[in-house]
Amino acid sequence: MLFKRKTKKSPMARKLITVSDMMSIPSEQYRTIRANIKFSQPNQDVKTILVTSSIAGEGKSTNAANIGVVFSQEGKRVLIIDADMRKPTLHHTFYLDNIFGLSSVLSRQSTIEDVIQETFVEGVDIISSGPIPPNPTELLASETLTALLVEVKVRYDMIIIDAPPLLFLSDAQILSNKCDGTLLIVNTGTVGKAAVVKSKSILTISKANILGVILNNFKINGSTYEQYYGKE
Repeated sequence: MLFKRKTKKSPMARKLITVSDMMSIPSEQYRTIRANIKFSQPNQDVKTILVTSSIAGEGKSTNAANIGVVFSQEGKRVLIIDADMRKPTLHHTFYLDNIFGLSSVLSRQSTIEDVIQETFVEGVDIISSGPIPPNPTELLASETLTALLVEVKVRYDMIIIDAPPLLFLSDAQILSNKCDGTLLIVNTGTVGKAAVVKSKSILTISKANILGVILNNFKINGSTYEQYYGKE
């Protein structure tokens, strides 16, 4: 039986358009992303999805949160893990504390039950990053993380993992090899083509299963929203 720490529920959190305006164009795009993820791997059970980007500031954490929400809206039990143990933000998005979290489990100071937090979104739980450790890369490469993923895959229908950017750090590269699939966030006007090509190369070398790309802040006919592109 899973015991979760109870947290005060907030009436709304920042950047969760899939909660604040379910009928908006961005919300519909997130539902499209959800459908495309399922159709992209018809013969494979994709339960752990890594969300990363080339550089910081491309909106990976916002996308990870909203993707988690739309999966919960179709009745799935969702766990979102903040694996960015350098600049974590997901606990702010859901207005949760970050006293204990992923780093606490990976350093064997806490159990999974200690760090899972309920959110105000029905069906969505969070493992925040926890205290920033001196050795995040080593922790993510550990067998403890592998065992954690095995355990939460039994408990949840979908696990969304928010990872640090790919360039300059090896964290996401390590994680991509441990997950069933990877989504690459590309923010229009923020990152150059060369950086995106390099990121794809890093994921390919890591033998990551690249599900596709989310083109963030792409403008069509005066509207700004997320657009999903699958693999060629």
